[in-house]
Amino acid sequence: MIRSFYPPQRTLMGPGPSDVSPRVLAALSRPTIGHLDPQFIVLMDEIKSLLQYAFQTENELTLPISAPGSAGMESCFVNLLEPGETVIVCQNGVFGGRMKENVERCGARAVMVEDEWGTAVDVDKVAAAFKANPQASVLAFVHAETSTGVVSDASALCQLARDNNALSIVDTVTSVGGIEVNVDAWAADAVYSGTQKCLSCIPGISPVTFGPRAVARINDRQHKAQSWFLDMQLVMAYWGGGSKRAYHHTAPVNDLYALHESLLMLQEEGLENAWQRHELHHQALVAGLEAMGLSMLVDRAYRLPQLNLVSIPEGADDASVRQALLADFNLEIGAGLGALAGKAWRIGLMGYACNQQNVILCLTALESVLSCCGAKINTGVAVTAAKSLY
Repeated sequence: MIRSFYPPQRTLMGPGPSDVSPRVLAALSRPTIGHLDPQFIVLMDEIKSLLQYAFQTENELTLPISAPGSAGMESCFVNLLEPGETVIVCQNGVFGGRMKENVERCGARAVMVEDEWGTAVDVDKVAAAFKANPQASVLAFVHAETSTGVVSDASALCQLARDNNALSIVDTVTSVGGIEVNVDAWAADAVYSGTQKCLSCIPGISPVTFGPRAVARINDRQHKAQSWFLDMQLVMAYWGGGSKRAYHHTAPVNDLYALHESLLMLQEEGLENAWQRHELHHQALVAGLEAMGLSMLVDRAYRLPQLNLVSIPEGADDASVRQALLADFNLEIGAGLGALAGKAWRIGLMGYACNQQNVILCLTALESVLSCCGAKINTGVAVTAAKSLY
């Protein structure tokens, strides 16, 4: 007989989801009200304001899509692209490839600018792509590439888009709350994120924001967006403001309680403090890993503090180590993807999971498991090295 499901208590230090704050979990259990209830409208307005703070934007069209980050990505493409257009897509990891897929499904043409996985997007290559394709109407890139732990120069890339009369679509799924995201300073046109990483919230919601140029493109479309659910012309009538909202879909009410609480926690901590916290614990983790004899795969100049790519040492089997960490320490870290599969682990320090206790747990558990499997590491030094940073 099937019984109620009670999950194990894990420490989530992979690429996402990350640990969810108890405050957020408690918010989920509050009484459900209708998605057109006057009090829910108040909540919607507060979520919009809190998202504007997190994104550092005054964009009116700022809202949470009622679906995961992949839907946030799709909402940007289906609303801004029409068949036959040319889009320059930057790929330095898995998620640039997903952008290409979205472009092609919209009937547009993707011009790929590819960089080696583990390196940042090359701005000069993008400039060359615009020169070779002056008709390009959109530039799409990932700010913080989840598959490689790399940050790219969003400000420079958005400037290139503006200089070439193109819109910018920016993936900030892993960056919001962990490193600086400044939509207005970048003059980014369409930006999407996710809730399950540095925002310490549950998976299943995708914050998005559209700037004035993007809104103008949406309003001037010649064809209907190919997705009814993600059509911003329809969604705007629900999230557009004021007490009168046009019904579009049944919003995930309790999930939005959770998002509201997580964004409130970010506001209480302060953006700069959150970024500094991620950087501090990242430095401590790296100090411990390097003392152990492990090496980081991403150059310090464009390394994400919230997602650490670590080379798998000689003598260690990727899957066996991760399975042992989960079984013996209830600790989850991530595998490498694509070209990095079997060569690297992805260790996340995101949101509520980004703290000293988790850094020490990860180093202790990893040393124990690697020692047992006979990997060539230095023992008894990792925790001391990490604590020297605190």
